[in-house]
Amino acid sequence: MSRTTPAPALPSLSAPALPGFAADQGFDLGAVPYTGRVLIESLLRAGDPEQAAVLGKRLARGEDPDLEMPFRPARILVQDYTGIPLLVDLAVLRDRVAEPGRVNPALPIDVVVDHSVQTDWAGRPDALGLNEALEMSRNQERYAFLKWAEGAFDGLRVIPPGRGIVHQVNLERLATVVAQGPDGELFPDTVIGTDSHTTMVNGLGVLGWGVGGLEAEAQMLGLAQPLRVPQIVGVRLTGAVSPGTSPTDVVLTLTRRLREENVRALMLEFTGPGVAELTAPDRCTIANMAPEYGAMSAFFPVDEETLDYLRRTGRTEADVARVRDYCSRQRLLREEAGPVFGRTIDFDLGEVGPSLAGPSRPDQRISLGELPGSFDALRPGPPRTEAGVTDGDLVIAAITSCTSTSNPKAMLAAGLIARRAVERGLTVPGHVKTSLSPGSRAVTRYLQDSGLLADLEQLGFHVAGYGCMTCNGGSGPLNPGVGEAVDGAGLTVAAVLSGNRNFEARVHSQVRAGYLASPALVVALALAGTVRADLENEPLGTGRDGEPVHLRDLWPHSGELRELEDRFVTPGMFAQDEAPGPAWQAIAAPGGEAFAWDPDSTYIRPPAYVDPGPGLAPLTGARALLVLGDDISTDHISPVGAIPAGSPAGRHLLDRGVRDFNSYGSRRGNHEVMARGTFSNPRLRNALVGDGDSGGTTLHLPSGERLPVFEAAERYAAAGTPLIVLAGRSYGMGSSRDWAAKGPWLLGVRAVLAESFERIHRANLCAMGILPLLLPEGGRAGLGLTGREEFTLDPDGVRTSGEVRVGADGREFTVRADVRSAGEWDVLLAGGTLPYLLARLHAEEGAR
Repeated sequence: MSRTTPAPALPSLSAPALPGFAADQGFDLGAVPYTGRVLIESLLRAGDPEQAAVLGKRLARGEDPDLEMPFRPARILVQDYTGIPLLVDLAVLRDRVAEPGRVNPALPIDVVVDHSVQTDWAGRPDALGLNEALEMSRNQERYAFLKWAEGAFDGLRVIPPGRGIVHQVNLERLATVVAQGPDGELFPDTVIGTDSHTTMVNGLGVLGWGVGGLEAEAQMLGLAQPLRVPQIVGVRLTGAVSPGTSPTDVVLTLTRRLREENVRALMLEFTGPGVAELTAPDRCTIANMAPEYGAMSAFFPVDEETLDYLRRTGRTEADVARVRDYCSRQRLLREEAGPVFGRTIDFDLGEVGPSLAGPSRPDQRISLGELPGSFDALRPGPPRTEAGVTDGDLVIAAITSCTSTSNPKAMLAAGLIARRAVERGLTVPGHVKTSLSPGSRAVTRYLQDSGLLADLEQLGFHVAGYGCMTCNGGSGPLNPGVGEAVDGAGLTVAAVLSGNRNFEARVHSQVRAGYLASPALVVALALAGTVRADLENEPLGTGRDGEPVHLRDLWPHSGELRELEDRFVTPGMFAQDEAPGPAWQAIAAPGGEAFAWDPDSTYIRPPAYVDPGPGLAPLTGARALLVLGDDISTDHISPVGAIPAGSPAGRHLLDRGVRDFNSYGSRRGNHEVMARGTFSNPRLRNALVGDGDSGGTTLHLPSGERLPVFEAAERYAAAGTPLIVLAGRSYGMGSSRDWAAKGPWLLGVRAVLAESFERIHRANLCAMGILPLLLPEGGRAGLGLTGREEFTLDPDGVRTSGEVRVGADGREFTVRADVRSAGEWDVLLAGGTLPYLLARLHAEEGAR
């Protein structure tokens, strides 16, 4: 996986030493949060010492930065679901310029293929081989496009399928902590990624966050990201994690607490004595969930534990020495005296107990004893069906996602629970689909060597693949007969996974209740077979000796976990690098600087949003395409999982002779499919059609006819009717998917009026030329809006005033544009990022 030849062990520093700089500029660098030090270094390297001094002085005094700066990361990280549409966009830009080779990444970019494998087969020894074979057969065309891109674009590296989950690969292989330029210059390793959980690497002292693919495209083409530095908030950790408490318990408790503290779009930095009590994988587990508590980043400074992690994952001593030397000299190595924060949130690790989150959001933290009640509040249960399934039964139990599989302690605990359950004679009920999706092959190696993999397999947790899989909605079909029973009796069944997302219908369209839990609790709940069990008091089952077996009887001791980790999790597990498999090598890749588009392709199509749109034009006689409530996720807006045959997207594919639809995520290179899938989540609630699930339909106005959202949008387009969306709080929470903004744009949506926006989605709307507007206090209800009104919006002068007057059937009110930087305004006025980039490229050609 090496991109370049090995670097010298300790080249001399060429960047200005931060201590000397700070002494000359009148502020104490030791008072500046470490996150701020990385940003100051970036400004210095960009040749802007004045802005660096302003930022340093404000941060050292605990003030809000209130500063916009260009930010250029060391590298860009993408996964295939977001990477392919990104590369499709770059390919179409190449078609529009005289010299295609000028559209080329200016930064190193890694594409980790990890989202396409699905859990079609599970609970059997050959599941891995069967799933990987299906993955390759379904995705030949997409993977051929990736191989073309790797040959066509400079500095782009594709990490083939079967290697692991993008963020775990980043931790174990890609992150350097200290980066080195081609001229030998050293600087902090920083990264932006087109997956919101890019923040996971913050746990290693690598500053990074998730962005939309359109932002990443601008960075790739040499435009530094305009960053308005947010408030940097300290999260002061005290105490130590109690024995028997998992890293998942900690992060789920933190997620709920930090959501309550409203840290949306802020940079967090962990400080205090409790930091030293956490291992590097524990820190990465916490940092992974930053999008779920709404933060932009969640930074842990580099310290001795970071250096030990680099050793444990196979980095050389020269690598470790380089990191230590650079961070020490630049005062990026954590010191006992903490920096100054304008705001600090205290959190006692010792107060954390066994936790889950659900049934529909990652911040819905509950204790183990509260699990049955959380489900009962969702749905009381009917009698058991003939198929042996009832409301509250568990139908999916998946150990999956980088959140947990990157943490050996969490994985070994699951293995020990399985071992003791097997010894007592417990089994998993047949209605539970069990799967294990390790985040890297190193996990399989240490589970095999410790003998724990065999115990997990005894309970049906066979390795199903190396990818996001269930956490990303690639959960495959339920066990035979279960899906039919669920639909036939109208059951509300549950899933539990060791992941980071449980939004409605994300895991599986037939599963309404989703719970996040540690890998150990995933195994325990699989044994119980239901989420109506009180695992604190009720037994998991009856052993072969006829005696009840409780969870406390199986739970491992922390000393056991330490001993197993010391024995079996060794650098040799991570140092091995596998060559691409024969199936990947056999894929034929087209050549040439420009991509040869296939007009019959249903996977890769030149997108329809490159040419300039109307920009910020007035909207007259606009209609609300949908009226939505709070906590609308990007999964609600642009589903990632299975494509129903009867949906507009399914019918479109059937008309083209396609029988294996694959998934919405795999079709992101085809705007015709994705536009039809927009707002089609079966759990979406659209107030225009009532209070329940709308099933992807809306009310066409003024006709009053109920239609699929895509068909209503087509009818509005034919009539020349502009569209808006009305929404509540936290609109666009969840994944950093561009298609949650691209899809609405293709449907004709030109403004979203919401009470608040999640950070990445707000930026994505700007990047597509859709104006994000904040409703006044009280939102839609306070204004007395039903969504059936005709709307008029005139954005003239909004860049100066920040406000837009809205008319709605005779009443008027003012909304505020949620646009955070000059760069975002430039893109909005150009009609979106791609038209903006294309105009710049044409201007450069004209100047040549």
